[in-house]
Amino acid sequence: MSAPSPPLIKTAAVTPSGTPRTSPRRDAAQPLVRVRALHKSFNHMGNVLEVLKGIDLEIQGGELLSIVGASGAGKSTLLHCIGTLDLPTSGQITLDGVELTTLSGQKLARVRNQSIGFVFQFHHLLPEFDALENVMMPGLIRGDARKTMELRAKEVLGEVGLSHRMTHRPGEMSGGEQQRVAIARALTLEPKLLLADEPTGNLDTATSDAIHDLFFEINRKHSTTIVVVTHNPSFAQRMPRVVSMSDGKVVGDQRGTLASS
Repeated sequence: MSAPSPPLIKTAAVTPSGTPRTSPRRDAAQPLVRVRALHKSFNHMGNVLEVLKGIDLEIQGGELLSIVGASGAGKSTLLHCIGTLDLPTSGQITLDGVELTTLSGQKLARVRNQSIGFVFQFHHLLPEFDALENVMMPGLIRGDARKTMELRAKEVLGEVGLSHRMTHRPGEMSGGEQQRVAIARALTLEPKLLLADEPTGNLDTATSDAIHDLFFEINRKHSTTIVVVTHNPSFAQRMPRVVSMSDGKVVGDQRGTLASS
């Protein structure tokens, strides 16, 4: 196994030995995420299905934006490519100054673990573990000390309003509470980039609004860059930036919408 490369971003985390994790500085003028001429195709029953058709997109550090469009527009595929969960057919994706499309699978896994947080429509919590253990899991997988991760997980669960539910398993919590645990898990390693794919698609209106407000609070408090794919028009309209997609292309990029409206 090759030696691990340095992490891409600076975080407050430390190695198991206590040595701070550091990374190269990023030019303040350089976007956190840069997508250039991105194409993604699939082979389906002998036919080539082109899902992304030359996407160009830049996302600045600290931005809060939504990606909207009809089903089949390519929103989730774009999000998965940015998050390295899927590989593009061609084009470039740069995260924090590092070209992702040239990295090996092992290095991409390291990027996902240290630099990107994910929240999906289905929370994907481990049913046999309680909320605290689920939130600790990314750090334990990375090799961080259990005590360090326990303290961090308690802190993040407190931020999402679940200090009183730490010892409860997913089956003992409501859908909204489970999604809050998933958000806490995504934040536990302090990622610079949080990607959310229809995070409130299975929740009622009141619970969805509470989750949406939580995203705004996370962005305000930690300057976390957050990209949300959503079909919820009221949520999208509150975002400071709305990127519209249709037929695998970006067809609109609206800025200036007040998040507090």
